[in-house]
Amino acid sequence: MAWIERTAYPRLPRSTSARDLAEVFTPTTDELVWARARTTSDQHCLALLVSLKCYQRLGYFPRLDRVPADLASRIRAAAELGAQVEPCHDSERTLSRHREWIRTRMGVTYEPTQVRVIAESAMREALLSKDNPADVINVALETLTRRRCELPGYTTLDEMCAAVRAEVNGGFHRMTVGRMDAADRARLVELLSVDPVSRRSGLAALTQPAPKATVTRLKRHVAF
Repeated sequence: MAWIERTAYPRLPRSTSARDLAEVFTPTTDELVWARARTTSDQHCLALLVSLKCYQRLGYFPRLDRVPADLASRIRAAAELGAQVEPCHDSERTLSRHREWIRTRMGVTYEPTQVRVIAESAMREALLSKDNPADVINVALETLTRRRCELPGYTTLDEMCAAVRAEVNGGFHRMTVGRMDAADRARLVELLSVDPVSRRSGLAALTQPAPKATVTRLKRHVAF
């Protein structure tokens, strides 16, 4: 599993600067008019605006109960709603309708099967030159963002990366073994044999960290 902190997967900040609150999370006049025209209650209006501003920053919809209070307060103040108004959806139908409005406004693709195909293809290509799961996930994120796709959940990407990585690396292993003859295999097995005097195997010597680089060692290496 790749830690989410090691990837570029977007997340809401725990503490938002005043500048970001003003420039990133404050709805524009056009967005306020758009939200009010589509909702009939203050709660739904605030929920739609919070979802919109978070989606613009993240590329996916976070749960409303996980949105930091300062973000909701900023949007509530911009919409001139009372302090008692909380963003909420009273039904799954309302939630689904809000998300469809936002996707249409943002011009993004929400086709889970298509998104998975795009992400998997990007991961397979990345794994030809990379192996670190975080790096592979980042390539997929970049591709999905460029293709204007709604980002899947992080767990989905992480599990997909693990499966594709195992498959691609397994192919490399099978290809390598297929190119080896009997003598090559014998040499590999020999690496596991432990010398009774030094009590070390050839594999231990092969994987021993290199000593500190010096001019003398460099000249010796070049001469060898």
